[in-house]
Amino acid sequence: MIIRRLVSLPAAVLVASVLIFLLPRLAGVDTVRAVLRTRVAEAEPDPVVAARVAAELGLDRPLPEQFLRWFGHVLTGDLGLSYATRAPVAPQLTSALGVSAVLTVLALALAAAIGIPAGVHAARRPGGLVDRIVTVTSVLGVAVPEFILAPVLVLLLAVAVPLLPALGWGSPAQAVLPALTLAAFPAALAAQLTRAETADVLSRPHVVLARAKGLTDGVVLWRHAARLALTAVTSLSGLFFAGLLSGAVVVEVVFAVPGLGRLLYDAVLGQDLPMVQAGLLAVVVVAVVAALAAEVLQLALDPVARAAVQR
Repeated sequence: MIIRRLVSLPAAVLVASVLIFLLPRLAGVDTVRAVLRTRVAEAEPDPVVAARVAAELGLDRPLPEQFLRWFGHVLTGDLGLSYATRAPVAPQLTSALGVSAVLTVLALALAAAIGIPAGVHAARRPGGLVDRIVTVTSVLGVAVPEFILAPVLVLLLAVAVPLLPALGWGSPAQAVLPALTLAAFPAALAAQLTRAETADVLSRPHVVLARAKGLTDGVVLWRHAARLALTAVTSLSGLFFAGLLSGAVVVEVVFAVPGLGRLLYDAVLGQDLPMVQAGLLAVVVVAVVAALAAEVLQLALDPVARAAVQR
């Protein structure tokens, strides 16, 4: 199965590359006009100048040739020049991707530290006080979007009680609010999933037998039930990572974090097509690799899944 996934990776990236390359045309964006808008202030560019720019960019060539030329540059690491800064895209993208990766890892760590123990303890006594609190909190975590949660956290923790800085990036304190905001959704999902899986595992025969042998609830819960339930959460960790990385636009814009989401937001507003295409392609590659890594991790943790693959 892993080999099939590895074989399918290049095909998935290629299909995504074609769609990303065609995106400006599908959206009706005039590439030449977008380039000239960053160079001159004229409302209507001179036709002679527009033709020269089109020739410089290779836009006067057939579409398949344009794609092969663009994709060939991408494979060599040449992502072109930004229309806005006229600087190479690759260094800017690498810097922003590093910031977003750090923020995403922090958010996932927070989500796991909060959601998994909450789900396990909620499953210990279904219908109890802890279970009801976790259920209500997780529903709110899923329902409340980042663009509402972010200002609320700023008002509470940066304005009303000035414990943390509201904007910027570079210090541990500045990472707390963005990470908390981004962690709310995966923490809620992790709590719900862990609670459901743990409750299911607690009713299985081998766990009931372990209790009958005199093992304490804590040992049964964490050694048997929680360990098996974590495999389901682990299998989604790659999807969580990719989703957080690509969905951090609101968080990075609100908290002025110089990550990939903020970079894509500014590039879309400025019609900086090379930056938009490079950013979207980076998101696709990260999503595909993260999904594969999560699948490998699940096989390593789940003997049942390994046995099914080996048949």
